[in-house]
Amino acid sequence: MATENQLVSFDESDTRRDEMHSTIEAWLEELQSLVDEAAASQEFQEWLDVQSRFHDYSHRNTLLIKRQCPDATRVAGYRTWQTKFDRHVAEGEQAIWIWAPIIAKQCPECENSSSYHEQSDCEYDETPPAAWSTGLVGFRPTAVFDVSQTEGEELPELDTAAEGDVGALFPALRGAASELDVSVSIIDPTKWSHGEAAGICRERPGDDRTTIELLDQDDPAALAGVLVHEYAHALLHVGVDDQTERTKREVEAEAVAYLVGRQFGLDTSGSAFYLAAWQDDETDAVLERLGRISRTATEIVDVVEDEPIQLVDETAN
Repeated sequence: MATENQLVSFDESDTRRDEMHSTIEAWLEELQSLVDEAAASQEFQEWLDVQSRFHDYSHRNTLLIKRQCPDATRVAGYRTWQTKFDRHVAEGEQAIWIWAPIIAKQCPECENSSSYHEQSDCEYDETPPAAWSTGLVGFRPTAVFDVSQTEGEELPELDTAAEGDVGALFPALRGAASELDVSVSIIDPTKWSHGEAAGICRERPGDDRTTIELLDQDDPAALAGVLVHEYAHALLHVGVDDQTERTKREVEAEAVAYLVGRQFGLDTSGSAFYLAAWQDDETDAVLERLGRISRTATEIVDVVEDEPIQLVDETAN
């Protein structure tokens, strides 16, 4: 695996696109080739740590950031640093290359931009290109820089839901259940029938929503951690009947819980990622799993942050 002394760069514009694709492929292949389970888990967790700092970024872009600048915390384009934050990129700093979406007029049939549509075999001609709607037609390499590569005015403090008492997070998490199409019940310990489990997630015949049951406990932060994990199961396991695939998604659920926990300041120190379950997957399948992890975590984070519950009571003494 790449170390800090073996970080990749994409200096040559002629080969940049291919190298950006191949470095992701190489990381996936290296991850699967690690024999030592602890080493594989650590490498995977390092990607998760980058993803947790850039939860709005795609898994492909966080993989690229990891391979180029794994300690990055906040990135922006050269001009954005100047115009929005009154900072400038220090002389000699090397760009971090990620994929930026290309939004353009899009053929309703082949979904290409007008220039690529003309070169394709698509025969759509019902409406002229000027009347087409805009949409995503591709991605292009774009250069960004981490805040550590810039100088200038201090950045404004980020206002995040993770600030303050983590225990106050549980009401917001529970309030997100309806939006996530899940029902959540807190069960008294005297009525708990699921052994040593702190929570369960299951589909009930005839019930439109997945049901989550949590063992009641005095620590709201611990309850929040269990609920995050069960939300991950609810979003990842519903409709998956194959037992082998469900086992593989256990790793995904643990990863989602880790990402959401990191976002909201929950203790994630007990997380473990048993990647041996993925070793018979092709690299495309593993990449798809990473995408599902990042999308699921982002869905939970966005829903919780939209909850009209004050996570931080600024009037409390």
